[in-house]
Amino acid sequence: MREILTITLNPALDVSASVPHVTAGAKLRCGPERYDPGGGGLNVARAIRFLGGDVRAFAALGGARGEHLKRLLEAEGIPLIPYPAPGETRESLAITDEAMGYQYRFSLPGPDWSESQLDGALAALPPLLRPDSLVVLAGSEPNGTTDDYYPRLCEALSVEARSLLIDTSGAALARLSKGDLRHRPFVLRMDQGEAEALAGHALPSCAETLDFARGLASRGVAEVLIIARGAEGSVMWANDQGWFANAAKVKVVSRVGAGDSFMGGFTFALAQGLPLDQALSHGAAAASAAVMTPGTQLCRREDFERLLVETRTTPL
Repeated sequence: MREILTITLNPALDVSASVPHVTAGAKLRCGPERYDPGGGGLNVARAIRFLGGDVRAFAALGGARGEHLKRLLEAEGIPLIPYPAPGETRESLAITDEAMGYQYRFSLPGPDWSESQLDGALAALPPLLRPDSLVVLAGSEPNGTTDDYYPRLCEALSVEARSLLIDTSGAALARLSKGDLRHRPFVLRMDQGEAEALAGHALPSCAETLDFARGLASRGVAEVLIIARGAEGSVMWANDQGWFANAAKVKVVSRVGAGDSFMGGFTFALAQGLPLDQALSHGAAAASAAVMTPGTQLCRREDFERLLVETRTTPL
């Protein structure tokens, strides 16, 4: 079993609740709130833990919310490697309209980082790695990062045959998608909307999504490209071959954490030595399991195991 380390530089304390109906102007009284650890890498670590795997989690934490988040992770049995953030850990909110079934998601900004603080976090990471580590860098980038920060992270985290898997967004994803990296990641994952924003046009079919992924691979963006197509499933380009994994048909309760659960299922499968096409099925099943749970919860192992039987990966 390969060791897994997740990295979250901009974590969040996730708060979820519901109201009978969302209306503008009125004071809306929510039901009981739920608190969960949040941020891409921490959610990936939690999903791996829920699926029965072992994982270590590096996270930049600060203030009272950072301490709350730390206690939640300890309660879930996740070995945490805390790093001092330069300010208070942010919050993310998920409010469900019970009448309509809609969910409203709000993400607040995290603390501002200086160049020296970002350099300190980068320097803290290589000593934590082992030669065969699977390293997952997931979530939004901290405020203050420069254009070269994620390429430098790739270099620091990709040496000595370590496998780096990235799921990020915004400016960091845009920079990585240009390619021309000295050390490209092993896996880069994005969702359909992010892929279309990078492409500059719609990608209405799996074939067009696969062509876009193939083009990114040809530019040296990553060895493996994965693009999630929502309720359809996920497309993967790897080793000059396209693959598609369907999404199981389930009732959607909350989409929060579906992508992170995918990364958890996919990475845990690789850690167990499964090939990429089977790992894609595991990721798709974990994502489907995640949307069945309310609020900011993630996938449940029993749902994942049942849905894995319904998930098929086929060549494209």
